Amino acid sequence: MDSEVVRVHTGSSDVVHDLTDVCRAFVSSYDDGLLHVFVPHATAGIAIIETGAGSDDDLLAALSDLLPADDRWRHQHGSPGHGRSHVMPALVPPYATVPVLHGRLALGTWQSVCLVDLNVDNPDREVRLSFLHG
Repeated sequence: MDSEVVRVHTGSSDVVHDLTDVCRAFVSSYDDGLLHVFVPHATAGIAIIETGAGSDDDLLAALSDLLPADDRWRHQHGSPGHGRSHVMPALVPPYATVPVLHGRLALGTWQSVCLVDLNVDNPDREVRLSFLHG
């Protein structure tokens, strides 16, 4: 298995950050296998979703509806609503696996690999890309 860590600055607001180009570049020198994308943070997730047509904003809106940024959370440190960031990975898991065929991601036409981050207290993230040879 080959791995690489990618650093991502997510900023100070909820974000869906597209990692597809980084993932494509990582697998381009391999043949067939699996790409595993993992974010080693308790407050972020990986989603395979359409981007650029509003779906990324819809995902953030849905997560905001499900996980409001208010003081209802038992886990209360950091910015208001920080506890929701610790619940979010149960809905958007911290990993995804994508088949790779002949050095290309076998994603559907509108699918992108994205980092989802609601934690405005930690704007710097690491994402581990791992390739398992087929």
